[in-house]
Amino acid sequence: MTSKVTYLGDLRTSSIHLQSGSEIISDAPLDNNGKGEAFSPTDTVANALASCMMTVMGIKARDLNVDFVGSTASVTKIMQAEPRRIGAVEIVFDMKGVTDEKTKTILERTAMTCPVFLSLNSDVEKRISFNWK
Repeated sequence: MTSKVTYLGDLRTSSIHLQSGSEIISDAPLDNNGKGEAFSPTDTVANALASCMMTVMGIKARDLNVDFVGSTASVTKIMQAEPRRIGAVEIVFDMKGVTDEKTKTILERTAMTCPVFLSLNSDVEKRISFNWK
């Protein structure tokens, strides 16, 4: 088992990662009867995509002896109404520490192979861009 999710009431859940004990709280968003005081479940999906892409780039960067510590990803989740679901995820990566074009291309292609990217339904539009500094 990976995690245990407990309903806390008032449209809030607590998820405990069993191996580490770390906790994620989620709330329903304001536009779906919630308080929006924490990541919504769909926020965590969009965030997981960016985190996964960064992680696989980190693995590849380590293999290439490249350091992009301090790089960031800005994530925007766009909901669709009928049926209510994630319609698109926009991620803008602001990457640091990489100067040569070959390594940039390798890391960008690697990002697109992350398990979350490959697991999301093809109906979910993935708008991914990279800014190299």
